[in-house]
Amino acid sequence: MPLSKKALIVGAGIAGIAAAIRLAVKGYSVEVYEANNYPGGKLNQFEQDGYRFDAGPSLFTMPQYVDELFELAGKKPSDYFGYQKLDPVCKYFYEDGTHLNAYADAGKFGNEIQTQTGELAIAVKRYLENSSRIYSITNHVFLERSLHLLKTYLRWDTFKSILRFGKIDAFRSMHNANQSFFKDKRVVQFFDRYATYNGSNPYAAPATLNVIPHLEQHFGAYFPEGGMHSITSALVRLAGSLGVKFHYNSPVAEIVLREKKVKGIRTNAGIIGGDLVISNMDIWFTYNKLLSTYPKFHPQKILSQERSSSALIFYWGIRHQFKELDLHNIFFSADYEAEFDHIWRQKDIYHDPTIYLNISSKYKSDDAPEGCENWFVMINVPANAGQDWDALIVDARKNILNKLSRLLGKDISPLTANENILDPRSIESRTSSYQGSLYGTSSNSQFAAFLRHANKSSKVKGLYFCGGSVHPGGGIPLCLLSAKIVSSLVD
Repeated sequence: MPLSKKALIVGAGIAGIAAAIRLAVKGYSVEVYEANNYPGGKLNQFEQDGYRFDAGPSLFTMPQYVDELFELAGKKPSDYFGYQKLDPVCKYFYEDGTHLNAYADAGKFGNEIQTQTGELAIAVKRYLENSSRIYSITNHVFLERSLHLLKTYLRWDTFKSILRFGKIDAFRSMHNANQSFFKDKRVVQFFDRYATYNGSNPYAAPATLNVIPHLEQHFGAYFPEGGMHSITSALVRLAGSLGVKFHYNSPVAEIVLREKKVKGIRTNAGIIGGDLVISNMDIWFTYNKLLSTYPKFHPQKILSQERSSSALIFYWGIRHQFKELDLHNIFFSADYEAEFDHIWRQKDIYHDPTIYLNISSKYKSDDAPEGCENWFVMINVPANAGQDWDALIVDARKNILNKLSRLLGKDISPLTANENILDPRSIESRTSSYQGSLYGTSSNSQFAAFLRHANKSSKVKGLYFCGGSVHPGGGIPLCLLSAKIVSSLVD
């Protein structure tokens, strides 16, 4: 591959960085243009009054996809990046006083559920075996390859997966499937929660998404040394060592075409020519902003799909340490169905939301002053459709503080040393995620996996797409896989 071949990448999110690394390894000259003054997109950090916060994704699974990038470049991953396995993965708190530790070891985890809920450990074992089976059928076909190329369906392993299609449980909801495995409502709620990993509704999303527990339970969950942002910094360092050039404070105004072929991009510095362009920007903004003058190329049906849920996050410095809490903590709603009804039908926030609480200072002590903790407090909320977010935030804050204070037996409000807030509006403005949705489109239909936007344009030569809004989906592992698919398509 001659060095004259030039790839231009729009956006320095995790998928854009990974795509840059893969193309640089192939011999391309790669330049990345980022509107913000930092890389990482949602995967960034900030500091406030002596507290450090990872601003976005806080769960790290399937680290092999990060390691693979270093190995492709002939580097030793541990020279750039380290992480440790979690056990337990997460602590769960229910309104009835039940506490669950989600242990990394499947046997230990099953025994924990049996001890705390009475649900038999053998039921958990069967459930996780089903999750593993779904993974074995879908992984190589649906996650690691383009679903929009004929050759994908002409492979023998694809044919075998098609023959086993009924085993992926696509025709009933996650919730209905989980009810068939478990009798205890607390255990059903536990496994329903995995729908939120891609911003979906367990009462509507297909039971195929019950593959997600396998990704966490089998492959494990990890804490990166230095926090989640260290994933970004390590990959940017790797990309730089391969000659990738990053341009910050450089928003792209347009993808420049000549007839049906990419010619480059336009920024404040003018037109930059390139042989191919990869957009790591949300697919909605890619078309409606960067390709706004080419409406004939817009996939209107895809652009009008239901968006995933968003998030409301409070970043609090806490002047106290809670020994009963861990890195990942979940405080469940007493009425899960009502909570999702509010998010998806009423488009507002339930008064008793499920709360996710991340405390990275449990593993990285300098993330908070001595005797203190850095709290990342998140609830799932609808995508922005013009709601009165200022009023919703006030109510949500009060309800969250009351719930945490009640379940932890200590008034949280006077312990908050500082506060920062991220809501769907600011998520959209900072990361160009349409309506503040975290995962692009939702997965609330049986064939949602097939309806996501392709990684390569069928109408414009030299135009590719990566990131959470396109195939195979959102979250760090899938974003990294989108870059891998793009790299294979470029060839």
